[in-house]
Amino acid sequence: MGTNDRSDQSRRQFMEFLLASPLFSYVVVPGLASGQRLGASGIDGPLADNFEITSAAQALNVFDLEEVARRNLPPAHYAYLATGVEADATLRANREGFAKYQIRPRRMVDTSRIDARVELFGTTWPTPIVLAPVSSLCAFHPEGEVAAAKAAGARNHLQVLSTLSTKSVEDVIAARGAPVWFQLYPTTDWAITRALVKRAEAAGCPVVAVTVDAPTASGRESLVRGKRIDSRDCTACHSAGPRYDFRRRPMFDRIDTSKLVTPLAADLTWDFVRRLQDITSMKVILKGIVTAEEAALALQHRVDGLIVSNHGGRGEESGRSTIESLPEVIEAVGGKMPVLVDSGFRRGTDIFKALALGANAVCVGRPYAWGLAAFGQAGVDRSLEILRAELETTMRSMGTPTVKSITHAFVQRA
Repeated sequence: MGTNDRSDQSRRQFMEFLLASPLFSYVVVPGLASGQRLGASGIDGPLADNFEITSAAQALNVFDLEEVARRNLPPAHYAYLATGVEADATLRANREGFAKYQIRPRRMVDTSRIDARVELFGTTWPTPIVLAPVSSLCAFHPEGEVAAAKAAGARNHLQVLSTLSTKSVEDVIAARGAPVWFQLYPTTDWAITRALVKRAEAAGCPVVAVTVDAPTASGRESLVRGKRIDSRDCTACHSAGPRYDFRRRPMFDRIDTSKLVTPLAADLTWDFVRRLQDITSMKVILKGIVTAEEAALALQHRVDGLIVSNHGGRGEESGRSTIESLPEVIEAVGGKMPVLVDSGFRRGTDIFKALALGANAVCVGRPYAWGLAAFGQAGVDRSLEILRAELETTMRSMGTPTVKSITHAFVQRA
């Protein structure tokens, strides 16, 4: 059997696995009437076209880019991008949560000019749409984080870089043409963590976003299934041993990782926040806060900001969406620090609802990763173009000419 035959067989096996898994609801299934996409509450997007998309410009929404990404990627890589935890309840909840809120449009408002600008820590951005940190982007395209940075720079989007990036922070900032924020996995060794922070700070990152929702390895069953049916030899990129292999991750260059170290710190406490604040001049924000109690504690510990996040449904199986978690965090913070939100955002209306509930900005991950896997930099650019256009269309049709005019009065529980 030739390489292409084995690849085709692996893809067929992976599709069979997806059809039998909870991810089925979020996959384009050939043979459905008119090729529609099924979501948790029916059609999740417009009817699919009956032609294969061959360029980024042909994508009508980010789900179109997902379909091309699925075709392009080997089973294990697509499974990594698509998976949630265990039964994928949180993954589904992140999408279902948006249907629990309705938008209340206003009429007779001049929306001939739309101003989507937001300010975060003294910097003004033309859009509230932020590129969330996504690990291992070179698994989806050879240019990885650099391609994403170039697209972000072209449209002046804020970008947050993962600790587990497959490109260095220096190269990403050079490609972006401006500083990026740095997402930190607090490793089990303080010396390594400190070295990561100091490198990001020296590169010019103004903000460090500490991931606090990944204290242990999560049960990503869909990922395991995808790996099992992938016939490629992956040892050139992945260690076969039990230790997490940092050697191919540029952020760990010149750092001694000879000890058994992981980026999953189960002993993380508020003392870590104090230690981090003591060694850096960067703003310190926490990524993964989803309750009012933790938000109140963040205020007490002088944290600079929060990202309401459940790791895109990849961190824990709470079954609770971030859009539903957002209101209590906003209330607890009381406007005393910026609050961003991520996980499950796929539409301009999703972003609008988060802004109406009080978020200062919205981070998107999978949509631009789909674009990257589909068409490289052009795909990332198209994903951002689509989301910005959808948001501005929503703002115009709902009677909100500026982000500041999007208040809680524009949204209600369904």
